[in-house]
Amino acid sequence: MTSTPRTVDLAFQAALHTDSDTALDTGASLLAADAGADAELERRGREFVAAAWRRGWQPADVVRIVRRDLDDVHLRLLAALIHAQAPDDVPRGPRWRAQLDELDVTPTRAGDRFSHATAVLELYRLLLRLPPLEPLDEPQQSRGPESRMLTRIRALLAKAEATGFPEEAEALTAKAQELMARHSVDEALLAAQAPAPDAPGVCRIGVEPPYEQAKAVLLDAVAAANHCRAVWNEAVGFSTVVGFEADLEVVELLYTSLLVQAQTAMTKAEEAQRAGGRRRTKTFRQSFLAAYAHRIGTRLARAAETQVSDDLLPVLASREVAVTARLDRMFPETTTSRLRGVTDAAGWTQGADAADQAQVKARRRLE
Repeated sequence: MTSTPRTVDLAFQAALHTDSDTALDTGASLLAADAGADAELERRGREFVAAAWRRGWQPADVVRIVRRDLDDVHLRLLAALIHAQAPDDVPRGPRWRAQLDELDVTPTRAGDRFSHATAVLELYRLLLRLPPLEPLDEPQQSRGPESRMLTRIRALLAKAEATGFPEEAEALTAKAQELMARHSVDEALLAAQAPAPDAPGVCRIGVEPPYEQAKAVLLDAVAAANHCRAVWNEAVGFSTVVGFEADLEVVELLYTSLLVQAQTAMTKAEEAQRAGGRRRTKTFRQSFLAAYAHRIGTRLARAAETQVSDDLLPVLASREVAVTARLDRMFPETTTSRLRGVTDAAGWTQGADAADQAQVKARRRLE
């Protein structure tokens, strides 16, 4: 009688190193016929997860890839594996722990034994083929309680996303930007006065289809305006953002909020297009979001020039040097790319108008 580890070995040999559906069926049949193989199969899955961490991946990164390439059942299988592997993992930082907390760990099986084995093998195929990523060294200390400033920023952006009035959204977002700038300067001054200032940190922010090029441009603009730098990896669906922790937090907040506001504005623009007898098109949406990102970047860059007084410039300049040095170490070679599919004049015009409504006015100087 075939031993359980041998069953798993044979299934893996048949299914994991090829894209053939026939090979996948062969592997799943072997596993379905041997109920004793379940524990070994799950143990091998934990090993695949640990290997992904060693190659620089984080839980949210793998979740994005599985969501993009597979199905909900694979996501649930992945979440269960990640949580099962966590007790054997090395100590991780607060961002990592937050990613674990966001996972849906609802127990699941994909139908009968054959269907379940098929889904497991499909997931393991993906995990096995994940390429190496730049490792993110995260501080081990836990974050303190969220500041009152960040709580106010979250509330303002939530209101900006919810309102149906562009002028109100603009005012709310402008106020949030002012608070973000103050928060960043306060943190920079505290760090400069400390005996051992913190080094720049790193996080990954999902930039997912559709229209991911325009979204990457938007994230880059938000990062630059908040003293961070972003590098987009199109193949794996995220940008790596380098900056000090307080700035990384507001970049995540603002980028997420702007995506919501852009989607709301684009939906309204498309409704107006349909009312005028024109069908909505992919090129309209691509052009809309590209213009939105471009105009947001312009306005943020202008605002950034006047947001601090001259005596604070050396503090922020030293932080910019540190951020750039960290980015260059992680990504010694980067390339630029041109936006594709930006050919719809109406989409571009309305996207630019939406950015004017959604984003900040010039702010008064922070003394």
